[in-house]
Amino acid sequence: MSIDKVTSPSDGTSFNAPDPFQALRFPSTSIAVQYIAVFVMVAIATVVAVGVDHEVTIPNLSLIYVVPVVVAAVAFGLGPSLLSAVLGALAYNFFLTEPRYSLAVDDPANIWAIALLFVVGCIASAVASTARRRADDASLLTRQAAVLQACSRDIVATEDTRGMISVAATALEALFHTSVVIGFASETTVDFVERRGKVELGEVEMEAAQSSLTTRQFVPAEVYPFDASRFDFWPVATSLGPQAVIGLAFDPQERPPRPGILVEVVGGLLGLALDRQRFRTSGDLRTAR
Repeated sequence: MSIDKVTSPSDGTSFNAPDPFQALRFPSTSIAVQYIAVFVMVAIATVVAVGVDHEVTIPNLSLIYVVPVVVAAVAFGLGPSLLSAVLGALAYNFFLTEPRYSLAVDDPANIWAIALLFVVGCIASAVASTARRRADDASLLTRQAAVLQACSRDIVATEDTRGMISVAATALEALFHTSVVIGFASETTVDFVERRGKVELGEVEMEAAQSSLTTRQFVPAEVYPFDASRFDFWPVATSLGPQAVIGLAFDPQERPPRPGILVEVVGGLLGLALDRQRFRTSGDLRTAR
């Protein structure tokens, strides 16, 4: 659900929220590639450590294995960084303690060194992954705020209803990266005037949208009596009651926590814009008379 760039539909300007760890992160990398990268980083650290050990004697040479742990924690998260800590301890034992090229340890002091290396690696892994998670959360909030700011500015600057709907759909698409539909209530059904993404609306989705408008309540996907519906629906409140409905089709495996907070903010902006346009139109009619 992360957002790297937000584009304003009205003037084409783009927002790039700052993210200090972005250069080190690979959020779309597969799990297999992440763990292969961990093996490679530990192997490089081992080559460097063995090369240095052949030239000079450094008492704290084992700390070189902390570097892959921190990099893995920042780039991939807790799991790969813990693996890096385990591999680092094993590699230090195998290549740099006597007897060499064996997991046996002759000197009890080396047992403590290996154990300490593992503990330090685990602590560094936990600290770095926690810092990454907090930075991710802060960066996500910043990007979401940028989307909502662009939405509020553009929806105020838009004069026609279709343009307002388009601005709201653009904001929702940027916030959630999923299929978006926005419809208006008619006498017997819902007229979906805006569709983004892979949208296939069946009869059950139409009934769920109509239920959201009628009850003025959020209607979740895949919940009785709309078990087959893939869309969550939120009513858009105006001074005359719900006149529009917003639908989002989340992947069940990637559903964001509490999406309704952001959806209701965008829906509130849309509702205010629709009210403003209605009052403006009413004022123009009274003036004409």
